[in-house]
Amino acid sequence: MPELRLLPIHDPLAYSDIVRQAAVTSALQGWGYGEARATIGYAPSRFLLERGGETIGAMQLLRKPLPGGLAVLYAPRGPVLCNAGNVSLKLDELARAVRKIARATDVSIKIEPPFPVAGDAAIPETLGLWKRVETDQPEHTIAVDLRLSEKELLANCHQMTRRNIKTGIKRGTVAARDPNFEDFWTLFEATNLRAQLGQYPKSYYTTMLEQANRYGAEAYIVLARNEGKALAGGFMLGMGKGAYYLYGGSVRDDRLDAQGQEIPDVKAPTLFYWQAMMDAKARGYEFFDLWGIPRDVNENSHSVGIYKMKENFGGSKLWYPAYSYDLTPLAGLVRRALRWNKDRNNLRKRGTRADPI
Repeated sequence: MPELRLLPIHDPLAYSDIVRQAAVTSALQGWGYGEARATIGYAPSRFLLERGGETIGAMQLLRKPLPGGLAVLYAPRGPVLCNAGNVSLKLDELARAVRKIARATDVSIKIEPPFPVAGDAAIPETLGLWKRVETDQPEHTIAVDLRLSEKELLANCHQMTRRNIKTGIKRGTVAARDPNFEDFWTLFEATNLRAQLGQYPKSYYTTMLEQANRYGAEAYIVLARNEGKALAGGFMLGMGKGAYYLYGGSVRDDRLDAQGQEIPDVKAPTLFYWQAMMDAKARGYEFFDLWGIPRDVNENSHSVGIYKMKENFGGSKLWYPAYSYDLTPLAGLVRRALRWNKDRNNLRKRGTRADPI
């Protein structure tokens, strides 16, 4: 069998066509996502996976520079495969192909293959030559199957969620795609401050909005408003069969009625999630990735409310584990140093070494 080769590709539209149509794919392998990561220091490169003159997949590699001139390679939710096939064999081939194009200063490559493991299934610790490591993206998520009818999707929701959807609509809450990035940013910043979470510079998100829509994907904002006031919303990235809810937030509704009393809860977060899914369904996406739930539910964690909200929409719990292939003996030391740095940042921001999700 001819060996697998990684062939550089510099045409964003040709690359995006392959990623969008691949059988195993993710929006995080899209050109626009790589351009957004470039704003925070990563250097993206795109490759075709070619064997014997046939393109069998594609991969966006992000090179993250480290002190001392070293770097790590990272394929966010990649590589993508034109056919599912024998995944382990293809990934072993991939490891050998990456070694041929890697620089001497590249210490390792991390991949997050976009084929999930069901929530109750055992997660392999190895995939051929690859060993399981910490993910950069949320490892545990919930995905809703949008191929179901709206009636079936509503029936799959928790009864409280169904009631909140009806109540929100009755009280005038409307959620839809919205061009007002600044209103989203206000919600997002307020949520991150409240939960002691970090965020990237604004240019990261605006670059993704611009570049994803230019090159084969969809980046867009969905906001839930009541009487024009934005109360909940999120940043979506869609490509291929999936729409992904990557970033979001909400604010407390502190409005008062004519008598100076707090107005009844207008259920903006629930309407936001529901209408974001209905919008994705209407545009032909087959699944909606709610993007990140805690590995272990801690009732004292800030994320427990988000977890329960997402769980109540009745999707499937999935794992997207990460795997690393070491290119030099320094790889283990570098991983420990990066983990130490993450622990330090978590302690500084939230007083705990634990990651948010």
